[in-house]
Amino acid sequence: MRMPIIALMALAAVFAVNLLSAPVLIQQSQIERDAGLGVLSSNSQKGGEEETGPYEVVPKWPQPFARQGYIQGSQGGVFAESPNRIFMANRGEIKLPEKLPNNFNGAWGSFGTQATGQKPELRNCIIIVDANGKLIESWTQWDKLFEGGRGPHSVKISPYDPERSVWVVDDMRQQVFKFSNDGKKLLMTLGEAGVAGNDDKHFGRPTDIAWLPDGTFYVTDGYTNTRVVKFDKNGKFLMTWGTPGTGPSQFDTVHSIAIDKNRRLYVADRGHSRIQVFDENGKFLDMWPNIRQPYHIEMSADQYLWVADGVSNKFLKYDLNGKLLYSWGTYGTFPGAFWGVHQFSVDSDGNLYAAETFGGRTQKYRPAPGADPARLIKPVLLMGKASN
Repeated sequence: MRMPIIALMALAAVFAVNLLSAPVLIQQSQIERDAGLGVLSSNSQKGGEEETGPYEVVPKWPQPFARQGYIQGSQGGVFAESPNRIFMANRGEIKLPEKLPNNFNGAWGSFGTQATGQKPELRNCIIIVDANGKLIESWTQWDKLFEGGRGPHSVKISPYDPERSVWVVDDMRQQVFKFSNDGKKLLMTLGEAGVAGNDDKHFGRPTDIAWLPDGTFYVTDGYTNTRVVKFDKNGKFLMTWGTPGTGPSQFDTVHSIAIDKNRRLYVADRGHSRIQVFDENGKFLDMWPNIRQPYHIEMSADQYLWVADGVSNKFLKYDLNGKLLYSWGTYGTFPGAFWGVHQFSVDSDGNLYAAETFGGRTQKYRPAPGADPARLIKPVLLMGKASN
């Protein structure tokens, strides 16, 4: 009779454990479904750390474009106009040492020092590559604009512009440029070259730009100034807000900006480790604290705010109430890792591009086979290009 009693006790213990653990598993699954993430873990896969999240890195992208004996410098920004036309804001070229270490991988970061700590030759500052990373255009005629600074800080195209004009922000030279899409014309210049200020005609190291559908745009300003500046579509100054300090509408390193479909502005207050939310006229609405250093932010087509954190070296997905839904990424200089993502962009095929300020490289990622769509950054499509 002893064996049946022991067996019954074992079955009772198993049943009790299942009763205790089942609600936890159900609750966790429900949390994951509510976040739109599906199941975060699967017994069908073993090991791994999700270093590249729902993506896989494209090897040897882009192809080398620097002069022989040099390498691309710190990467200020990247913007994918299409899967076959990707703009790169390249902060010049850095001379390579005569002897390269065995771990050299084609980017300055593999030396173990920041690309921003080097003195570049400001050449090939705005380049365009195709889907394979091959150089197809270099706007060398505009390299002179960046002389005396450190090269471009960011590059963007408004999703509402049928002409697809190219905007470049130069923090050190205190200017914002608007170019024709082919790079042949400089259409607008805001700010005075090399002259800092906080009035309606000057900047204090501007950083980023974002637009409303009518062409009204906002410039985050910046490393020295602590404000957001609003302009009409023709570049006429309209208003500004922001002061030094730690309270609402106060900033320390205003580094990036994004706008949702309801015309709310999300501003990366990098030095204060937070995102601040405003209406289109600068009225404070909300604050999201405890984001270590939001280097760059983008609003996805499905209305989530994606953040590139320059300290944790992660991509972070937030709903528009500031709730963290998902994150991935890791620090490193090996392929797929990050060292200071300064700007990122997603093309219409869903490929992700990440420009690293410290690593000195721009990497391309494609969606991994079978990736959960909820984890991918949904691209905001540009307006159809106007024909001449």
